Amino acid sequence: MRKCIADKDRFLREQPAELDAYDESLVRRLIEKATVYENKFTVEFKSGGTVDATL
Repeated sequence: MRKCIADKDRFLREQPAELDAYDESLVRRLIEKATVYENKFTVEFKSGGTVDATL
């Protein structure tokens, strides 16, 4: 588990501070699932956290 965390930490540190385009490898490493509803969407991260946003 420590190796997994270290790998993710290294990967994130290598990413630019600002994203200006979709990054497939970043999405696949960080996001477990995105669910779109009629008036909002929810992003579930592999770390267990979630983010809700209204449309």
